[in-house]
Amino acid sequence: PKRPLSAYMFFSQDWRERIKTENPDAGFGEVGKLLGAKWKELDEEEKKPYVEMAAKDKVRAEEEKAS
Repeated sequence: PKRPLSAYMFFSQDWRERIKTENPDAGFGEVGKLLGAKWKELDEEEKKPYVEMAAKDKVRAEEEKAS
């Protein structure tokens, strides 16, 4: 079974294209640094949707592992 994704990984999937559009010359590593900085700027309320997605994905992974 596929491992569950973290809240940060869901955030990264959601924001990667925006970061790349805003910083077209940024390489892969630089985009990662910008994503990390943006994640740290978010408050708990802004992170909440990603935390909820991660919790659902964890349940999915546990169900797949059990079957």
